[in-house]
Amino acid sequence: MSVSISVLRSLAFAAWLLLIAGLGSCGTGTKTDYHSSHTNNWAVLVCSSRYWFNYRHVANVLSIYRSVKRLGIPDSNIILMLADDMACNPRNPIPATVFNNANQQINVYGDDIEVDYRGYEVTVENFLRVLTGRLDSSVPRSKRLLSDDRSNILVYMTGHGGDGFLKFQDAEEISNVELADAFEQMWQKRRYNELLFLIDTCQAESMSRPLYSPNIIGVGSSLVGEDSLSHHPDNTIGVHVIDRWTYYTLEFLEKVTPGSKATMAEFFSSFDPRLVKSHPHVRTDLFRRDLKKVLVTDFFGSVRNVELQNVTSEEVTATSNSDSWDQEPSEEEDAQTLLSFFPAYQLSPQDYLNISTEDLSWEDTHNHQPPAYYIAIALLIMVAMTSAATLGLCNLLKTRTQE
Repeated sequence: MSVSISVLRSLAFAAWLLLIAGLGSCGTGTKTDYHSSHTNNWAVLVCSSRYWFNYRHVANVLSIYRSVKRLGIPDSNIILMLADDMACNPRNPIPATVFNNANQQINVYGDDIEVDYRGYEVTVENFLRVLTGRLDSSVPRSKRLLSDDRSNILVYMTGHGGDGFLKFQDAEEISNVELADAFEQMWQKRRYNELLFLIDTCQAESMSRPLYSPNIIGVGSSLVGEDSLSHHPDNTIGVHVIDRWTYYTLEFLEKVTPGSKATMAEFFSSFDPRLVKSHPHVRTDLFRRDLKKVLVTDFFGSVRNVELQNVTSEEVTATSNSDSWDQEPSEEEDAQTLLSFFPAYQLSPQDYLNISTEDLSWEDTHNHQPPAYYIAIALLIMVAMTSAATLGLCNLLKTRTQE
């Protein structure tokens, strides 16, 4: 009897280990998946400085704005915040323009700019509300960050800062802890898939130090104790027109096209302290993917993978000759339509006829249980059944022995 119990305990322990192994492998498939799983891109671009002598900060953010639009992110997916309107400033010798180079070849203000928050609307409160989605119902959709758990978000900030803060309007400041907590709220509310945080300011590294949310890359133009310097002035305008780190960032981005295979590792390696006159800092410990396999366009562009289905010529002919346009869609067609909304949930159209959309939870569409999980469950059931049968047999033998 004692031998049987010890054997049962050993079997149960082995099944328990298998079950833990199966559960441990659940949801970890994405950990080693170097392909981006995002389906949309957003950009939040912030210039927090006012006054004419901060012209370069406006040029910084408008230059990034121009680059992300060129690489495919539409205005509907860009939140642009400008604390001052340099294009209409009375000191501007060329009204309705902002240049980022002394040769004045590119007007980064452009003809189709869409500023979402301007002037005194650019506050710490509004910025945090945009990130976390805590906006009043009266705020229009064009001023909202309508991202989701499949969104890759670029957050770029520029202005005057110090150790652990960035000034807004020379009247208030946002701390690195407030920013870290805002990113955590975004993660908890499933408002991003991956996030790239860039900041061009003095002691920029300090703004990334408290970050603790998953899937974030933090990039600063300077280390703690270092200044972030301007690049060059325009004598016609009378002020510096761009900062050094943003200038060389744009130099790299200008070589990137929507179909480019340039990676984030190449982007970060392009930072040269001899040119920038500071030491740019990159924090990657929170990010899950290999930077050598992360495309620059995963954050600065809007290039997404598209799955194509093979269609035979006979099917095309049959479709073109049918009167399907005048007919109600069949259940099979409805299921195929539903399938298009859940590309990660691999079921056949016929399977979808037996389920409702309420049955598809967020975990269902993002995590698939690996074979080890089901094997562990099956083994556990088998061990439980064997244990019950063995105990029953032992009890029967014990009863007969006593008789």
